[in-house]
Amino acid sequence: MRIPERLLIAACPFGRRLDEVRACEAVAEGVRAAGRPWPDLCPLGSGKAGGELQALLGELDFDGRLRAARALVVAAWGLRREGLGESVAFELATRARQAGVPAYGILGGSRLDEFDARMMDLQVMLEARDEEGLREAGRELGSIA
Repeated sequence: MRIPERLLIAACPFGRRLDEVRACEAVAEGVRAAGRPWPDLCPLGSGKAGGELQALLGELDFDGRLRAARALVVAAWGLRREGLGESVAFELATRARQAGVPAYGILGGSRLDEFDARMMDLQVMLEARDEEGLREAGRELGSIA
């Protein structure tokens, strides 16, 4: 069996200025700058939870795309302990762990303690505040993921 080369990038809106599509593209540009193949982009809207999120992930064939990926990169504006278990980022990281796919995070900010971060099972959590920060994080992940 061949090890996949492409990363799967899943992003929610990143702050007020970047929608989920542009956030995915910025990370992908960084990954490409690191010499990696163009990743599989999976933009996700904001505010999805419960059954709505499950339906969206089903429509996007997220699980199939995840199993075909080398690793998952989750870009989310912020994470905090309150509501962590219901967050899109937590759901994606959980699916990655269950599929045996390493997951990496790019966050606009995090209010997680070490235990909460460990629950997410992200290999690396990088911080970015804007589009250029997402590109830089993509370059860094492209060299290690």
